[in-house]
Amino acid sequence: MKGSLLIVGFFVIGCLLGWGLSQWEITPTADIASYVLYLLMFQVGLSIGSDKKIKDILTGIHPKLLLVPLATIIGTLSFSALVSLIITKWSLFDCLAVGSGFAYYSLSSILITELREASYGIQIATELGTIALMANIMREIMALLGAPLFIKYFGQLAPICVGGATTMDTTLPIITRYSGKDFVFVAIFHGILVDLAVPFFVSFFCSF
Repeated sequence: MKGSLLIVGFFVIGCLLGWGLSQWEITPTADIASYVLYLLMFQVGLSIGSDKKIKDILTGIHPKLLLVPLATIIGTLSFSALVSLIITKWSLFDCLAVGSGFAYYSLSSILITELREASYGIQIATELGTIALMANIMREIMALLGAPLFIKYFGQLAPICVGGATTMDTTLPIITRYSGKDFVFVAIFHGILVDLAVPFFVSFFCSF
């Protein structure tokens, strides 16, 4: 949760800095967002590839484990589609793109802003990217704070599904504490697959 609040803090600072630069009629380099995006993609690959448990995870994969990330992806996209019926300002594909962040707020928000800029313009694209940032931060916070309730009413796998892409890092301690050590392997495997799915799903839905 502390990390999420820190991200929000940096986001606010960035907004204030951007506003200050605009007042002085200074336009930031347009390629900055692209470079940040490339750096984030590199970091995703680096964090997964350097994980010491990756070999054990790959050799110990059971077909049934695939059902957990599959349930997370299907459930998230289904709910995002339902939200599009209520929030008429954004299209079905916009809502699906936001949901496809799967709690990976930093990557999804920048990716959506970058991909939607050509069709929506920088202002609307930034607004949608901001929505993705806040929605996915809230998802992570819900996983961190609501784990005991999710387990009580929906079972021990529930916090893993709610945590989305974060179950391999930030929400892993809370999952271990409440779901038990037996679910650590499931959480890490789930986090890796969902993490990898984010850029593909976001890019796909932003192409419409």
